[in-house]
Amino acid sequence: MLLTIATTHNPATDIGFLLEKHPAKLHQVELSAGNALVFYPEAAAERCTVALLVTVDPIGLVRKAGTRPSDSALGQYVNDRPYAASSFMSVALGTAFRSAMAGKSRQRPDLAAIPIPLDVFLPVVACQGGEARLLQLFEPLGYELEVKQAPLDERFPEWGLSPYCSLRLKTVACLKDVLRQLYVLIPVLDNHKHYWVGEAEVDKLLRHATEWLPQHPMKGWIVQRYLKHRRNLACEALAQLLRKEEPDTAAKEAAGDGGLSPGEAREAALEQPLSRNERRLARVTELITALGVESVIDLGCGEGRLLARLLEIRGLVRIAGMDVSLRCLEHAEQRLQLERMPERERSRIQLLHGSLLYQDRRLAGFDAACLVEVVEHLDPPRLAALERVVFEQARPRFVVLTTPNREYNVKFAGLPPGSLRHTDHRFEWTRAEFGAWCARQCERFGYQVEHHPVGEADPELGPPTQLALFSRVSPC
Repeated sequence: MLLTIATTHNPATDIGFLLEKHPAKLHQVELSAGNALVFYPEAAAERCTVALLVTVDPIGLVRKAGTRPSDSALGQYVNDRPYAASSFMSVALGTAFRSAMAGKSRQRPDLAAIPIPLDVFLPVVACQGGEARLLQLFEPLGYELEVKQAPLDERFPEWGLSPYCSLRLKTVACLKDVLRQLYVLIPVLDNHKHYWVGEAEVDKLLRHATEWLPQHPMKGWIVQRYLKHRRNLACEALAQLLRKEEPDTAAKEAAGDGGLSPGEAREAALEQPLSRNERRLARVTELITALGVESVIDLGCGEGRLLARLLEIRGLVRIAGMDVSLRCLEHAEQRLQLERMPERERSRIQLLHGSLLYQDRRLAGFDAACLVEVVEHLDPPRLAALERVVFEQARPRFVVLTTPNREYNVKFAGLPPGSLRHTDHRFEWTRAEFGAWCARQCERFGYQVEHHPVGEADPELGPPTQLALFSRVSPC
């Protein structure tokens, strides 16, 4: 795997003082997983480029670490570790450029604190979110990005894009800051650290990220990925990074499945005593089981809580989840442990990135579709687009839809009168309003509907959650 850093600072060869690596020499660095070479493909006063070439031995790694039960026999030896930038590159950076990362230069200490133009190039990085994810990570740090995502196979463009990208980053900054950010973010992209993640990794993260990570909008996601989703370590790291904020901010950032937004936290606190979310998911699962369908798609699947339950229904041969949030889909992948799932089981489920407001051919052909607590998050003018996508274009045999009952909100002691349960809710329907909306969909698109209460119903206010089961009417 390769990384290059170029500068046009005048004289450009001064970067050799910062890295403490002479441009005229070849420098070799021994690593536990292989070795690294530092050399200069070009070294002139106008432009100077330093290259870090890391070589790993996949076979040696397996023999050294031993076989893990979750590893496939072939996957241990045939993988992207030799060429895609990963935690191996991060270790090489920290070893080869240790003094530069610390902001030290014995011969030019003044230069270490001066921002200089830098051009960083990684020919291959593995990033499941593609260009959008890379922009989310690096743009807030002031980088100008050039991303080229490789196709799965150039001979078959219809197969789509692979998760591998070439990444060029341009900025004017102190070299130490760029190296520290690369040291943290490269293994975040990799998500498969080759070494044990323990308390020492928290110290490394704080040492290299304290100056820039607290202001990053993706800080919670970055910390969890860097610490390999170990919640206790993530909470500890965020607590120290965000020590100037509210005491519980860090815990919320690292709490299960990527943290809770303020609205989610309030909704969870309101509903926790009666476990309403669990009741919703259980009721939807019961209905899908009773319908006897073979395929189902969860629209707005979030972190995959319903998908995990659907996987337990043996009669389902095809399960899919769609969400507009790449972050949620990554958490769903982790929750479901797709990487460890046996191939036969893995073939049953698919995660899709997309919006419910646009026609999508991938949504067609399912027996049933579920929308659990989704519609109330849409602005009313945009609801019409979802109606057509689901009932007219995807047109499953059954649609299971849940939404809050606004009348029931008066029973929540912590909710001010007239407020909605979640700060992201655009509306919440009364039973009459929901019934009228359901009737319109049936009339327009040829469905019939049954209403089911979810949760303990109040004699006057009704249930906390409303559920509608739509069934497509067969033509005569």
